[in-house]
Amino acid sequence: MYILLMGPPGAGKGTQAALLVEKFSIPHISTGDMFRAAVKEGTELGREAKKYMDAGELVPDEVTIGIVKEGLSKPNCKEGFILDGFPRTLEQAEALDKTLDDMGIKLTRVVNIFVPAEELVSRITGRRICKSCGATYHIAYNPSAQPGKCDKCNGELYQRNDDQEDTVKNRLDVYRAQTEPLIQYYKQQNVYSEIDGRQDIDKVFADVVTGIRGENS
Repeated sequence: MYILLMGPPGAGKGTQAALLVEKFSIPHISTGDMFRAAVKEGTELGREAKKYMDAGELVPDEVTIGIVKEGLSKPNCKEGFILDGFPRTLEQAEALDKTLDDMGIKLTRVVNIFVPAEELVSRITGRRICKSCGATYHIAYNPSAQPGKCDKCNGELYQRNDDQEDTVKNRLDVYRAQTEPLIQYYKQQNVYSEIDGRQDIDKVFADVVTGIRGENS
């Protein structure tokens, strides 16, 4: 089972991916994880990516695609995977298809968790993180008992720079511009399902599983 999980920042992909790993016993592979592994292992592509990352520059597509191919070629992905964070553009989607085709793999399903932008802004801008232990809270949905203090270690809570409203809106605009062509691309392949991410976690998960089975395309 080869699943591509899509969704904007704040849509809950990480939560759903963890539930899918438990249900289907296949690995969750994020682009970030693959980059960190390649850099840590010191592969040729990992070293190349590190040059761009250290300079604060975007890693070129050819390097990114190479690292994705390295990651998906590992033995633990042979029977399936849950991929997220890639592709982000139509060109990357086409390159992923070619990579999977070379490996004799075809995506089982592309599941997009949709949440309207205004709700995503509220979700992300309300997030607070403990400086000491990294615990995550939300001022509306999961507040700490004492404002500004972590329940676990009494550390100071803070808002990440990229969780501020102007930054969040820009991230969402970029995401929407990039992914709209992807949605059409996967619809044309008849592998696309869209899930309403505004529901509670269990209902979203049930719908994701149904989507993977192609029952709500």
